[in-house]
Amino acid sequence: MFDIFDVLALIGGLCLFLFGMNIMGDGLERRAGNSLKALLGKLTGNKFTGFLTGMGVTAVIQSSSATTVMVVGFVNSKLMTLKQSIGVIMGANIGTTITAWILSLGGIASDNVFMKLLKPTSFTPVLALIGIAYTMFSKSSKRKDTGTILLGFATLMFGMDAMSDAVSGLANVPEFRNLFLAFENPILGVLVGAVVTAIIQSSSASVGILQALSATGAVTYGAAIPIVMGQGIGTCVTALLSSIGTTKNAKRAALVHLSFNVIGTVLWLSVFSVLSHIFEPMILNESASYLGIAVCHTGFKALCALVLLPASELLEKLAYKLVPEGKTPEKAVELDERLLATPPIAVEQSCRLAAKMAAEAVEGFRLSIEAVENYSAETVKKIRKIEGDTDHYEDVLGTFLAKLGKSQISDEDGITVTKLLKAIGDFERISDHAVNVIESIEEMREKGIQFSPIAKQELDVLCRAVDETLVMTESAFVGDDLSIAYNVEPLEQVIDNLKDLLRNNHIHRLKEGACTVETGFIWSDLLTNLERVSDHCSNIAAGIIDAKAHTMNSHEVINNFKKDSPLFAEKYEEYAEKYSISQRS
Repeated sequence: MFDIFDVLALIGGLCLFLFGMNIMGDGLERRAGNSLKALLGKLTGNKFTGFLTGMGVTAVIQSSSATTVMVVGFVNSKLMTLKQSIGVIMGANIGTTITAWILSLGGIASDNVFMKLLKPTSFTPVLALIGIAYTMFSKSSKRKDTGTILLGFATLMFGMDAMSDAVSGLANVPEFRNLFLAFENPILGVLVGAVVTAIIQSSSASVGILQALSATGAVTYGAAIPIVMGQGIGTCVTALLSSIGTTKNAKRAALVHLSFNVIGTVLWLSVFSVLSHIFEPMILNESASYLGIAVCHTGFKALCALVLLPASELLEKLAYKLVPEGKTPEKAVELDERLLATPPIAVEQSCRLAAKMAAEAVEGFRLSIEAVENYSAETVKKIRKIEGDTDHYEDVLGTFLAKLGKSQISDEDGITVTKLLKAIGDFERISDHAVNVIESIEEMREKGIQFSPIAKQELDVLCRAVDETLVMTESAFVGDDLSIAYNVEPLEQVIDNLKDLLRNNHIHRLKEGACTVETGFIWSDLLTNLERVSDHCSNIAAGIIDAKAHTMNSHEVINNFKKDSPLFAEKYEEYAEKYSISQRS
């Protein structure tokens, strides 16, 4: 007998199941962050490598939908080509089947003690206890993530068990049995599988629900196999929705996912229909088990990959037919918000864009230094473009990093986000100072002003010192090199002293009539801009040192370094000698 209380129990079990799957997936993504970076970093144009990568990543995060959405984001950001994405998408379809194998443990029925221990109801209470202990009492983010995974798994299995118990009463309901007899119509079975999966947007969850329903004994293999085939099509909805508003290649990646599942389903559903009508195998009328559904799920996905992986070029051509090239080239999205779903990858891409911003800012200021002696309209145009680009990078990175900081990220990634947020403002200001230098040079040209030979020599020394600190800062930032970062502060101190010395020397020249007051204003502006660039370099280096020391008090770290470190005194003397200028008396 199936009554309203069974319906409520079924709804509760389903909610627990979906919630557990969701939080377990989130925990796995965070816990496996560095593994995801390593796996995706090994991607090549080889479709088989991509296939294995997709399978591995999805087996880790337990969601082909999440992997495919991630791939759409990668293609949209030009982290991955469409060709690379095809193998990854196919691999993801097989990687997701591992969930069904884990859930199949719930179908173990034996009086043997060792077999009983394999049943989730036997060991999930222990996992839940460990999970809650890690989550509530551990300070380590990794242990907290491990606790989330264990709690998610325990919740998922309790939900699965609750669903199985709730539907057990349906075994004697004729209408329920007739419903699944109707699903033995292959086309109807595929439609049901596709629709249910599209609604809950997870083929793993959909297969789990089918496994729970199989506990009634009413689900035959003849009905289960078409439903499993349809689930692959339904899971494409997530990627298709994610591709809205993306580049053409990202849309093509989502369509590759859809075409892979549709073509595979049409092909193997045709084979299934022919074989079932000609040979009428008895197994199709038998009740499906948890394990049997897992086998069907994996077998179907593997057969699809077996046929379509060698034909991946055809899927690529089909995607180009469905989404043809436009007349104007598209601009790639630097930071796709879809990457926020996988924080470790989002952090990695943020670092890449910040490195690009750093390179442009440093190049812009070095060009402005060169323009002091070798001015050209082309150089000025390039510097102004760089300043506009770094403004754009600061806006994009600042917005993205702020959103990333609000998500659940590891302590290590949190430190990196803080370091990037500190640095991008300094790099943007460096490019602003490059424009300021150009404006001073242009003013000199308009007014026909020139520095005296001795002033030019002094300015050259200061420019070389600033150039060196710029190069060191970029190298320390991009390479996250602590040893180079420590060398920035001694040189910054030398530059501060140089600025004061050059300003005093100019006053002496002014008294002697060797320079004019008007020249002095431009001289002062140039010195100020050069010195402030070294200050920004010092801030960036301090941020790197902060990140390594896991502290937010950069002033204290730097002050202690100046006071107590023999290295600071040694490097200061080295740079002071290298960039020495005689003081005018």
